[in-house]
Amino acid sequence: MRPMKTMRPIKTMRPVKMAAAFAVAAVLVGVTSCSSAPDAAQDKTLKIVYQKTDAFTALDSVMQDAKKEFEAAHSGVKVDLQPIQANDDDYGTKLALAQRSRDTAPDVFYEDTFKVRSDVDAGYLLKLDSYLGKWDDWSKFSEAAKAAGRADDGGIYAVPLGTDTRAIWYNKAVLQKAGIAVPWQPESWEDILAMARKVKAADSSVIPFTMYAGKGTGEGTVMQSFYELLYGTGSTLYDEDQKKWVVGSQGFTDSLAFLKTLYDEKLAVSPAEALDANVWKKVFGEWFPQGKLAATVEGSYAPSFWKKGGAYEWGAYEQDMAVAAFPTQKGQQPGSVSMSGGWTLAVGANTQNPELSFQFLATALNKKNALAYDINNSQIAVRTDVAAEPGYLAANPFVKDVSDLVEVTHYRPATADYPRISTAVQVATEAVITGKQSPQDSAAEYDATVRKLVGEDKVLQK
Repeated sequence: MRPMKTMRPIKTMRPVKMAAAFAVAAVLVGVTSCSSAPDAAQDKTLKIVYQKTDAFTALDSVMQDAKKEFEAAHSGVKVDLQPIQANDDDYGTKLALAQRSRDTAPDVFYEDTFKVRSDVDAGYLLKLDSYLGKWDDWSKFSEAAKAAGRADDGGIYAVPLGTDTRAIWYNKAVLQKAGIAVPWQPESWEDILAMARKVKAADSSVIPFTMYAGKGTGEGTVMQSFYELLYGTGSTLYDEDQKKWVVGSQGFTDSLAFLKTLYDEKLAVSPAEALDANVWKKVFGEWFPQGKLAATVEGSYAPSFWKKGGAYEWGAYEQDMAVAAFPTQKGQQPGSVSMSGGWTLAVGANTQNPELSFQFLATALNKKNALAYDINNSQIAVRTDVAAEPGYLAANPFVKDVSDLVEVTHYRPATADYPRISTAVQVATEAVITGKQSPQDSAAEYDATVRKLVGEDKVLQK
């Protein structure tokens, strides 16, 4: 949280200076009323910032439609769409830089759920409760989804676009060529390794089972890889009851050890490939379609890349691909594990037009636009009316498989210090797959980093 500035005593102004001040103020008021007065009558511009990449255009399409719809309904208001061409981490960095100045801060922006609380603490997000209370559509959002935008004070600061889960995506044809029966559902980590070793023995040119690791893939490393392992051991990253970060858990070390096995036995991609921030493009665009990858852990949005109009169109994906739940370490209850995240839209705390900004947010997230976004981005719907739409259910052949995983899913700790902890986890995985540290040493260094980042009073030793 930003430190509060010390208030200086107010000095009484001399009559002449006071008159001059009033004259200047009058001129400023006149200028402001014509240009940037909050929610004033005419010629206002709303700045909308969001992410767009070659492989992610679903939100841009929604924003283009929302702009037309909104401007048609609001004479004199212009919507200035400013998509940022960047991956998730770079997008977050550029958005944070824009937030630091009132002149560059957006009115409405695309916000990752795990950054909501830290950005609330930084003063970047507008509290939306008073607007949501008058928005009929808010009752259509699931209660679990609403929590994604809630901060420590209980207020809602962001509205979800959709959610997702993580699962093992595997190429049935590749597994069958290795003599593995499909559908395939591993019951433990050992089952995964057994499959991967069998695939390697059958064809050494195929990548048997890769999992993201290292800083290159950023949040993908923790969401699509490490957390499936960690939560599958029964350990946690953060103790919600005690509000403390967990250190010293055997599960953390075991998770790193599993990654070490994958990479040491060359069952995954090479460490150099793993550290490439664009390795996911090869996963979706080359290795799966070309039959060079047997399986990996990825999000429920995977079909959005392969479907018609996607970044890596692949007509056979519905026939060749299948989904399996990621198993717990030894098959213990509940048997499988997943991770959920998702993105939201938020209104900037520095907006000069809060009412109009919220109205644009509501337009972008109305049923029509939410349905289009969820279908085109293969998202799990957070609006109950969208989830019941026949078009939504028919658009993704894997929608039931990935939606069922909500029952065993976990969410990232929604704390202000989480982004730094996530980076520490990424560093730990990188040290292990590159051979710089053993799982034990890397876990110990992670523990030390956490203690340094959050302080001893926020640490729980296991």
